[in-house]
Amino acid sequence: MNIETLALLSTHFADQNAGAVAPPIYLSTTYEKAADGSLPHGYLYARMNNPNREALEKSLAALEGGTLALAFASGQAAAMTLFQALRPGDHVVVTQDAYYGTPALLEEVFSLWGLQYSRVDMADLAAVKAALRPETRLVWTETPSNPLLRITDLAAVSALAHEVGALCVCDNTWATPILLKPLELGCDIVLHSTTKYFGGHSDVLGGALVFRDETSELAQRVRRLQTLGGAIPSPFECWLVVRGIKTLATRVRAQTASAARLARFLAEHPAVEAVHYPGLESHPGHAIARAQMQDFGAMLSVQVRGGAAEALALAGRLKLVTHATSLGGVESLVEHRASVEGPNSTTPPNLLRVSVGLENVEDLEADFAQGLKD
Repeated sequence: MNIETLALLSTHFADQNAGAVAPPIYLSTTYEKAADGSLPHGYLYARMNNPNREALEKSLAALEGGTLALAFASGQAAAMTLFQALRPGDHVVVTQDAYYGTPALLEEVFSLWGLQYSRVDMADLAAVKAALRPETRLVWTETPSNPLLRITDLAAVSALAHEVGALCVCDNTWATPILLKPLELGCDIVLHSTTKYFGGHSDVLGGALVFRDETSELAQRVRRLQTLGGAIPSPFECWLVVRGIKTLATRVRAQTASAARLARFLAEHPAVEAVHYPGLESHPGHAIARAQMQDFGAMLSVQVRGGAAEALALAGRLKLVTHATSLGGVESLVEHRASVEGPNSTTPPNLLRVSVGLENVEDLEADFAQGLKD
């Protein structure tokens, strides 16, 4: 089944009460038991399960090709729960160019109770292999990466992880299953910030983990932690993400087409030092991205001549593109990442991250043209 159809079918809700086409929102925190104490509908308490969350999790598992999906209150909550399912003394290998919150969790939270980690360039397979230890439990990938859009060969890295008995995790937030299916390439777990493309309208916070094998010990530990800890999205948030999934494929493909054109426009501008976009033939990961992705995505980053001052000035001069954090919404956004990441940031100071929305691409080009100075 094609993924556009699957997105609609997996989010269909058969309303037995009124026959509503749009699913209702179940706000109840508790559910009535039968006279014998059984649960006729399978629901006990909202922290454990909820019809809206179940609908979301079922759809996410179907879209990624997994057997279990677990929804969380944010992408960071999903990552934190996965790390929490490990044990002191375990080791994680994490990509050097990752969303800054991922290594921050490892350094500021989990290293304090004995979880070890190493950061490596995932494009260097020899470095990945050298970083692996007998106690390595997870190899954490992110492709395209945030914010430099580096590309990881998921099949190769997954194979290296499996050689030492570790599982491979891929943060698939930027590509989405519309463009990349990590589980088909050997990964074991996929992470999403559903805030981004799944929600699609910058109005919902959420995260998710999708497992290839729901019977694995780690999957079951994460599932138990989700229930015990309760870092879950509300029914309304689940409803919003399910609604976003219905248009996910159309939005991502339209945004990707515009991003590819905008990347080429910016790459030719004399005020631009570099454009990072895997769809450009000059990108060092272009061949791998072409081989493992359906398309190259709607995110790009640009380094502006003149340093941090000129990059920030450009962000302020743009009239159509909003200077704001986050990504994946229908509106185009630009952000100076080094400012957000703080003093320990490794992001180039002249870099702006661009999330391309659904505006007409000619209007986006015109906005950058008036904002850039030759």
